[in-house]
Amino acid sequence: MSETVAPVRTAAKQLRELDRAVVRFAGDSGDGMQLTGEQFTTESAWAGNDIATLPNFPAEIRAPAGTLFGVSSFQLQFGSQRVYTPGDRLDCLVAMNPAALKVHLSDLKPGGLLVVNTNAFDKRNLDKAGYPSNPLDDPALAERYRLHKVDMTALTLEAIKDLSLNQKEKERTKNFFALGVVSWIYTRPLEPTLEWIKKKFAKNQVIAEANARVLKAGHAFGETAEIFAEHYAVEAAELPPGLYRAMTGNRALAWGLLAAAQRSKLPVVYGAYPITPASGILEELAMHKRFRIRTIQAEDEIAAVTAAIGASFGGAIGVTASSGPGIALKGEGIGLAVTAELPLVIFDIQRGGPSTGLPTKTEQADLMQALYGRNSESPVVVLAPATPGDCFYIAYEAVRIATKYMTPVLVLSDGFLANGSEPWPVPDINSLPPIDVQFRTEKEGFFPYLRDPATLARPWVRPGTPGLEHRIGGIEKQDVTGNISYDPDNHDHMVRMRAEKVRRVAQEIPPTSINGPATGDLLVVGWGGTYGAITAAVERTQLEGQSVASVHLRYLNPLPPDLGHILREYRKVLVPEINSGQLVRVLRAEYLVDAVGFNRVRGLPLATDEIYEAIKQLLGSAS
Repeated sequence: MSETVAPVRTAAKQLRELDRAVVRFAGDSGDGMQLTGEQFTTESAWAGNDIATLPNFPAEIRAPAGTLFGVSSFQLQFGSQRVYTPGDRLDCLVAMNPAALKVHLSDLKPGGLLVVNTNAFDKRNLDKAGYPSNPLDDPALAERYRLHKVDMTALTLEAIKDLSLNQKEKERTKNFFALGVVSWIYTRPLEPTLEWIKKKFAKNQVIAEANARVLKAGHAFGETAEIFAEHYAVEAAELPPGLYRAMTGNRALAWGLLAAAQRSKLPVVYGAYPITPASGILEELAMHKRFRIRTIQAEDEIAAVTAAIGASFGGAIGVTASSGPGIALKGEGIGLAVTAELPLVIFDIQRGGPSTGLPTKTEQADLMQALYGRNSESPVVVLAPATPGDCFYIAYEAVRIATKYMTPVLVLSDGFLANGSEPWPVPDINSLPPIDVQFRTEKEGFFPYLRDPATLARPWVRPGTPGLEHRIGGIEKQDVTGNISYDPDNHDHMVRMRAEKVRRVAQEIPPTSINGPATGDLLVVGWGGTYGAITAAVERTQLEGQSVASVHLRYLNPLPPDLGHILREYRKVLVPEINSGQLVRVLRAEYLVDAVGFNRVRGLPLATDEIYEAIKQLLGSAS
């Protein structure tokens, strides 16, 4: 938190104005931390702040209570200025039990607010968290942080003691007490949460009354308890006018498909097998069948991708999605779409690996798989969104390119983008680029692999069109005729033709946007969910007078046609990634530049401070 004006007095307690704050709610996976964070985010959106969020939860459906690996958390940064990331260091940590304290305390700034639920700090929970004694009794904790010990459980039970709920049901509402306290600390409006409670529990008025009462009790406690000497206000951000909503990446991908279905007037057939963190797309699309959406929860990944390919053959927009392990299983099917030259959109919501790895944690280590991870020469277009809201436009663009070039398009999102959210201005659907699909109906002069001279796309024919019957399948085709061919020269020609078709997508790529000077000492190149951290770090160094710029790639295959020229305009190139160095290898190979990787693979987004230090170090070595 950074102060921007002198403190002013309210009736009893100081109110300080801040330009931004970073808050994290942490507790057991059954403590409702995701719900608490989501509602605090909604309150901050109502207050007009710019927002970025980071949900973080265990892989187990119900991890053992009180354990370190069972901790769930929700972090957000909200501000009166542009917010690029959920934040690096915390201004406020709410710890609902000892395990949450132990896992997250190191992220809290010295002097930061530490609010703990003292009721959970009993011997059993302390033992599970590995504490030999109660850390709340350690004077060093209160010296380093502004420690506020609150018996949230007891205060929750007191607030609803007259309601006809059992003990467990009453204790379950304590997350709303925590939300009420923090809402008071940061002067958040309670109205959106109260309205949400009313709608959510409309069929159970007792539960609704309990949650509303506890929320108000937490807010009143913050206002009246002597342990809180001050609270904070964060003014509304100056966002462009328009209709906004908090948008997660997975929902944005789904909505991008809805928009594509409306603009193309074609049905979307979405075949998927449930897998974290991609399942939310299927769940969202299943609610919108009135918008030409058909969803298939397949029996496995292979069935999912082949169902989507069948839909494309039938004249629909075939889409499938998974995470890295599932994309590996879909590999042969994607190759079928490559050789059949059918439009297919594939969403890869990357997660920590290998194998099952860290299914609820973020990573961006599937780039090489997207580019090369299929048998033989199987080129596909590869796109990557930069923010949760950008997922909408990338999904729409994927459909547009797939149908225009008759080729598979693979979208690399990640767990951070999938579950994170930001304020998203809802666009006018008519402002989006058109998706003009033309099905071949004229049989005169028809051949199944007769190509458009500009895009090299073959004609798209609906099955059953009179006189346009043709073969389909995985065996190599003769150019133009589509007959099965084992001719060596024809195979070489078709391999090159499919690759050239993907390369020609470069004519669709707009000029690369450079954040900073067009030439200078250092260029930072990123892709995917690292956009916010890179942008914040680069702009921080620019304010210090450094000749530093950044570009963020949304098109990864083909690469932007102007990228080579841009790279050569800087003395040094830094490539931050959440992998062991994949894009940096591509840039070195394609452009022969001495790019330097900055790589962390911890299942977490990159931190702005770390990228900033890497920039400073590289600038120092260049001087």
